[in-house]
Amino acid sequence: MRRAFVSGLTAVVLAASCAGGGAPPPGEPAAPFAVASVHFEQNATDGDVEVVFEVKGGDDGLTSLTVTAPDGRTVVSASSPDSSTMGVRQYRFESPEPTDAARLKAAYPEGAYRFAAAATTGERYASEVTLSHRLPPAAAVLTPADEAEDVAVRGVRVTWTPVPDAAAYVVTIEEADLTLSVTLPGTATAFAVPDGVLQPGREYTLAVGAVLPGGNASFVETSFATAGKE
Repeated sequence: MRRAFVSGLTAVVLAASCAGGGAPPPGEPAAPFAVASVHFEQNATDGDVEVVFEVKGGDDGLTSLTVTAPDGRTVVSASSPDSSTMGVRQYRFESPEPTDAARLKAAYPEGAYRFAAAATTGERYASEVTLSHRLPPAAAVLTPADEAEDVAVRGVRVTWTPVPDAAAYVVTIEEADLTLSVTLPGTATAFAVPDGVLQPGREYTLAVGAVLPGGNASFVETSFATAGKE
């Protein structure tokens, strides 16, 4: 679906709180991941939903990674066994995006997911994060209006309706030569597009995502076109 929470989103809104977990060998305590998250993202416009995993160990590359679901299934498994590659420092995994949310919820049940990895240095990482199926309602974009034309390239304000319990909003503007993504606090209902970002005579896709404290997010997408001349 998208949208790197600034990391991507982000700035990166972590989707779940991390706590030490896993079962490293005796005498080799595992360190917590710098980032370990799992969350649901919904595109309310298209009616699809996906699960997203994000992982980062430390400064060194990871040679192996597993994520275990609450029911004991391994839902993510990755490796970089050749030491010449220096491992992989950061991962982002996205599931398919079915419109059948019940199917995705069955595949990825609520509860604690255990992350475990090893780095090229021999250091081991382990964390446990909790996935919730609760999704926020989508915001409604007020301005620019959907499919608006002749929008000025300067002084543009994106505005939307507030969403209860939102911890943050993600605003993205995309065009062939542009990808702008910003993360704003949950109290925000507007974003002033910096002058110079929009160009005359272009068509843009606008998305506003409401993000809950746990990281689950609902995005709504609209489009607009700028005037041919400034």
